[in-house]
Amino acid sequence: MPQDPFDWTDDAARRRAEAGLVRALRPRPADPALLDLAGNDYLGLTRRKEVTEAAASAARRWGAGATGSRLVTGSTELHAELERELAQFCGFEAALVFSSGYAANLAALTALSAHGSLIVSDAGNHASIVDGCRLSRAETAVVAHADPEAAAKALDAHSGRRALLVTDSVFSVDGDAAPLAALAGVCRAHGAALVVDDAHGFGVLGEGGRGALNAAGLAGATDVVATLTLSKSMGSQGGAVLGPARVIEHLVNAARTFIFDTGLAPAAVGASLASLRLLRREPALADRARNVASTLHGRLTEAGLTAARPDAAVVSVQAPSPESAVRWAADCRAAGLAVGCFRPPSVPDGISRIRLTARADLTDRQIGTAVAAVLESAPGV
Repeated sequence: MPQDPFDWTDDAARRRAEAGLVRALRPRPADPALLDLAGNDYLGLTRRKEVTEAAASAARRWGAGATGSRLVTGSTELHAELERELAQFCGFEAALVFSSGYAANLAALTALSAHGSLIVSDAGNHASIVDGCRLSRAETAVVAHADPEAAAKALDAHSGRRALLVTDSVFSVDGDAAPLAALAGVCRAHGAALVVDDAHGFGVLGEGGRGALNAAGLAGATDVVATLTLSKSMGSQGGAVLGPARVIEHLVNAARTFIFDTGLAPAAVGASLASLRLLRREPALADRARNVASTLHGRLTEAGLTAARPDAAVVSVQAPSPESAVRWAADCRAAGLAVGCFRPPSVPDGISRIRLTARADLTDRQIGTAVAAVLESAPGV
């Protein structure tokens, strides 16, 4: 009798269970029962009436889906409008919208490198960057986290080759910011491009939320490319690459996750455009998100917890062990609070954490509720 070709999945499931690493989907209701500090809705826009109405209006006008790739039928006037306004708001010459931030990172890294070129990548970079490096066919040098000197050494070791350096602007696990100005200096000294994933900086950092590259004085530089997601501060879906017009034109012609992927659905485009315009009208949203993160960090550390100081809207709180991190997150959930949970091997440094993401729309009472739930369920506190 032929062997079952998927027998191996049973062994994989057993090993995951023994290691306590089983993941499970947990569908949430339309009316959230939990106070959400686990998602990435930094500006609290995903349920704003202006945003949901814009999504509905776009769907009614343009249809439920984009109907094809951007180069066939998937580009609408709405996509072009969003790209123009994103580029203008963030200070870049041009922008290109993708179906996700993941797809945007894959596009930037695969289309802007090639076999024989070099990518220098921060050890703390997001999985989408890691996958982009793997798919690029370039040689990848993984360097110490947020270390310009290590990046310079990697570029020195491969001088004369086409190269780019890629980093998150704000790292999603600990919420720390990359030293972008110093990294840009390293790149310029070596003739390398700088690619920055601003997923966790856009909408939170910079003037009125214009992003980490704006804050670092690098927005619009001819040797800098930014990627971002529309699913965090914009409260919608999708991603984008921003940079010089000639780079964006190259992506249109060379990026496989643009050419061969169905365009972003009009509802998500309309929602993102509405969120962007709201942020332009209400720049204090960015300040509020950072202030909420600072307040959470201050109250938790004053109570004796160890938490990384947030550079944007992510508050990472250290747990004694992987098992305690899982229990802590579950106990928070039982108390009505949703938080993230990170543990090895998802984080390679051996430190387990729960993660709180600040939101600009949280009230002072909700902040107090969140702090109380974390403290009351904290192991050893």
